[in-house]
Amino acid sequence: MKFTFKLLFSILIISLIASCKSYNNDYEKDTHQAKYIHTSMKKLSDVIIHDIFSPPVASRNYMYPSVAAYEAGRHMDSSYVSLVGQLNGLEKVTAPSKDQTYDFAIASTTALLHTAKHFIFSEEKIQEYDSIYLEEIKELNINPDILNASIAYGKQVSSDIISWSNGDNYKQTRSYPKYAVEDNPERWKPTPPAYMEGIEPHWREIRPVVIDSADQFTPEVPTTFSLDKESKFYEEVMEVYTTVNNLDEEQNEIASFWDCNPYVLNVTGHVMHASKKITPGGHWIGIVKIACEKDNADFMKTVKAYTLTSLTLIDGFISCWDEKYRSNLTRPETYINEYIDNDWLPTLQTPPFPEYTSGHSVISTAAAVALTSIFGENFAFRDDTEVEFGLPVRNFDSFYDASSEAAISRLYGGIHYRPAIENGVKQGRKLGQFIVQQINFQEQS
Repeated sequence: MKFTFKLLFSILIISLIASCKSYNNDYEKDTHQAKYIHTSMKKLSDVIIHDIFSPPVASRNYMYPSVAAYEAGRHMDSSYVSLVGQLNGLEKVTAPSKDQTYDFAIASTTALLHTAKHFIFSEEKIQEYDSIYLEEIKELNINPDILNASIAYGKQVSSDIISWSNGDNYKQTRSYPKYAVEDNPERWKPTPPAYMEGIEPHWREIRPVVIDSADQFTPEVPTTFSLDKESKFYEEVMEVYTTVNNLDEEQNEIASFWDCNPYVLNVTGHVMHASKKITPGGHWIGIVKIACEKDNADFMKTVKAYTLTSLTLIDGFISCWDEKYRSNLTRPETYINEYIDNDWLPTLQTPPFPEYTSGHSVISTAAAVALTSIFGENFAFRDDTEVEFGLPVRNFDSFYDASSEAAISRLYGGIHYRPAIENGVKQGRKLGQFIVQQINFQEQS
């Protein structure tokens, strides 16, 4: 009897000790570090490169996870407002329970990672980092009720955002007709060495996220195609030809730095192998990280920067691709090889889609507008995004300085005529300004 009493007493004491376990109440200084968002986005970029997504599709892969991270994380600061009703088709995101305590930074990172898994092929690579992240968070000794509720809320927001994505017409466009090559010298046709078919000819039919329609910012029409050596078009062709033939070392470096072509093929005899590179949008996502770290941006400012930039990227590609397959203009390489110099090669491999307007010019300028609205006009930075691909760091005095260089790099690369660059910059600036003016992340004071 005494033994039974002692046993019961011991069990009671152990239970009381367990119920009074001390948890870390100062965990937010660790969980609210922006590094978790940066690392998650870098992991997403790595997988986008590995899976070889096209630049337009990659922009979609960045946008939805960014919005998920924002919607789950914004509750940590009451000044931030939902994007519901501000983004086309986004009608509902589940609110957190008022009766539950959350860590919204954990929810935000969880929402980003779980959404990212839905938009790539190599899900296991994102899952691997998600597991590492959770193990690190668990070591902080957070109350399990808070931790589990935060993870569950992040997954719920992710589910809401994925449901929203299902209405953007992406799945339907996967079965639309492929690009049809025309026997017309004005029209784009596949270029060497791979002669790939036209990428995403129906991207204009993807639902825009902020802009009203794909053709809202249609640029002026390109110069009329002509074989006349006295024509304006021939003059533009010859500018590309002579520029490439007389590049200096700096211009060569600029062209290579902003190449961002995920389709580059290296040819040795009869053997071809691909070089995997970051997309143009991915380069600007890398610049977001650089800017945030220089600015010492807190968690939500960081999430906001990624979100606003990704909105300009996806709508920039929708707007640009709308024009590309409307004007459907031949590339310099095709024209020069057929009518001027059969042996001529551009500095860079020509991407597999029509020439006008320049995608780099549109999306780089739009992204620069977004980042300038957050970090200011004269935000100098060192861009080391391409170091991992064997290219040196470049220094810029502002985001517009970087976007201007990205735009002109396409002339140095021999893949765009000047009007595609200059009118692409105008297109991107108008689009970026519209998005910045339309979207409110925080309550207006």
